[in-house]
Amino acid sequence: MAGKDDPRNLGGSEKVALLMLALGDEASSKLWQMLDTEEIKEISQAMASLGRVPSSVVERVFVEFTSQVTTTGSVVGSYESTERLLSRTLPKERVSSIMEEIRGPAGRTMWDKLGNVNEQVLAAFLKNEYPQTVAVVLSKVKPEHAARVLTALPEDFAIEAVNRMLKMEAVQKDVLDKVEQTLRLEFMSNLARTTRRDPHEVMAEIFNSLDRQTESRFISILEDRSRDAAERIKALMFTFEDLGRLDTGGVGTLLRTVEKDRLALALKGASESLRDLFFSSMSERAGNILREDMESMGPVRLRDVDEAQSQIVAIAKELANTGKIVLASGRGEDELVY
Repeated sequence: MAGKDDPRNLGGSEKVALLMLALGDEASSKLWQMLDTEEIKEISQAMASLGRVPSSVVERVFVEFTSQVTTTGSVVGSYESTERLLSRTLPKERVSSIMEEIRGPAGRTMWDKLGNVNEQVLAAFLKNEYPQTVAVVLSKVKPEHAARVLTALPEDFAIEAVNRMLKMEAVQKDVLDKVEQTLRLEFMSNLARTTRRDPHEVMAEIFNSLDRQTESRFISILEDRSRDAAERIKALMFTFEDLGRLDTGGVGTLLRTVEKDRLALALKGASESLRDLFFSSMSERAGNILREDMESMGPVRLRDVDEAQSQIVAIAKELANTGKIVLASGRGEDELVY
């Protein structure tokens, strides 16, 4: 195993395998879903033969990966390099189609893709189109999404589009093809160029999935190498303590969703202010029961507290994604000024 004591002796698939193992089952599951069959086989084979790797090597590989994706120009693969490579062997129209699939929203057809575009973004584009075009688009997407887009459009324009939809007969294929072509060339291609994720945001999500000690260690190492990158990642991270920014309704929704034993364990490692927020949102009886549960636990492992807090943060994010609560990060944009 001497060769595994130096990250320079590890191949690409071995480093990926090491990172997957370090992230754990829950955090790495989303990454596995993004890989194709051959990539999964290659990484799995490397993982099976990896053996024991010293923690110092794990840290150096993780920091190397973090530094690469958060430093401009250091990532080898990119949309631009992929497009340049494809352009050398494929017709321009074919390349455009492939890149649209890679960059654009998920969906097999144009209408499926539009259904995954934020209603505000889609409305901002459609308000500059003819009402008849808008009527065609809204008739092809799912009713609930069409309703949200209509609400986001200027009222007079939305009413005009509704009138066109009411009077619209079967749309001829050549008209439909023309609308699709307009959407593909003028909307989807521009949307793809403006929706690439900040690598610091990706790393913040990964760091959120780490236990507290590993997260602190990696942040500390990264600060020595690139303080700016470390600060940007920390600013984008959402932690258990950030739940203190929830309003009363949000706390109540979260309390109805999380398991009480998980909450008791998570609050064992929380600040007094965050504990007070949760207790103040409970009935006196429920609060007393929770306090008794926390006291009866006695000393608990920090690792178990971190795991419970991570699970509750994940639940909070899911509730936010479905619009049931509103989360505010620690960056300050969502703070109120009086």
